[in-house]
Amino acid sequence: MSASPSASPVSSQSVRLERPGRVQLSSLPPLSLYVHLPWCIKKCPYCDFNSHAIDGAAAPPWARYLQALRADLEASLPLVWGRAVHSVFLGGGTPSLLPPEALGRLLSDLRALLPLLPEAEITLEANPGSFERERFADYRSAGVTRLSVGVQSFDDRFLQALGRVHDAAQAHAAVAEAAQHFESFNLDLMYALPGQTLADLQHDLERALFYAPPHLSLYHLTLEPNTVFAKHPPPHLPDDDSAWTMLDAIGARCASAGLQRYEVSAYARADRQCQHNLNYWRFGDYLGIGAGAHGKISFAQRVLRQVRWRDPQRYMEQALQGQPVASEHEVPASELPFEFMLNALRLREGFAVADFAARTGLPLSAIQAPLAKAEAQGWIERDAWRIRPSARGFDFLNDLQALFLP
Repeated sequence: MSASPSASPVSSQSVRLERPGRVQLSSLPPLSLYVHLPWCIKKCPYCDFNSHAIDGAAAPPWARYLQALRADLEASLPLVWGRAVHSVFLGGGTPSLLPPEALGRLLSDLRALLPLLPEAEITLEANPGSFERERFADYRSAGVTRLSVGVQSFDDRFLQALGRVHDAAQAHAAVAEAAQHFESFNLDLMYALPGQTLADLQHDLERALFYAPPHLSLYHLTLEPNTVFAKHPPPHLPDDDSAWTMLDAIGARCASAGLQRYEVSAYARADRQCQHNLNYWRFGDYLGIGAGAHGKISFAQRVLRQVRWRDPQRYMEQALQGQPVASEHEVPASELPFEFMLNALRLREGFAVADFAARTGLPLSAIQAPLAKAEAQGWIERDAWRIRPSARGFDFLNDLQALFLP
């Protein structure tokens, strides 16, 4: 039997999306919500996210932005009518600039309009600045269940090289505060930084582990297009061999601390994996609201991708007029295998064979040829029930994923 959402308000869009298509989903995947809060105190030179520095001393127009988010969500309800929301992620930007009382209003709006599961994970990204840190307890009281703190480094030399607005003392204070108020929290660290040695990286890692974080995300500094670092690369970046050595050291030390590498860049205790990100990597659905937010919504016979207006002012204007979406398209059936594998192969556990058909509406035979090539290269391990990247496949993940390009 084909899947279909619960009864929803009739609209031309919902009728269009329920017409016959080229895929056949047996059921709809879990649904998450992503909320984008686009403002930062300062734009970091390595950042390619849709973030916008606060202009002078002016505070962001939070009241109007929250009105736009609610209007965006109301306009999107026909697409997800009746579907339970398993997780919420408040990203940015710097969401911890949002006043706690405004966050409370936002979460109240979300709960009023969407059926959030009682155990839904609600994550807020936060920076370690003193201004943000003082709000952590209030965020917990408002309903946030998980904090993700963008430390990046505990060393002032590297924080300055990265253009961060906090210092090492603020990083330590913020992590201590997060640990006090949140049972579940994540620390972001970066490695292969300008001038960083293996000993420097190990020192940073030990400082992080001192706080016994349930979850660590460790990212290799990359020079993304359209960033300051892409135009003006920082000097003394570690070479590839040094970066690989750092990654090996990260894996070994995290394992000894009880943090398992469950995803390419994520290490966690067994019961503290990020449920929101797991839904992305398992090719679940997510409604994205806010400036520049992306979304993926499945229907019985198609998968839809949406992008919101990127500029915050334009987004607010359009959302308040009931038109928050800048572009949307149906994912061609020929591209679904690559999109699924691009995500699923990031997980150490890989994916259940049955989930490929359940999430894409396509038979496993659609990827049989690239699977055979991957197996011949020693990049995957498989049995009748599960396919997972091998240790070698994790090392050559980009090449492995590229096998599934249409």
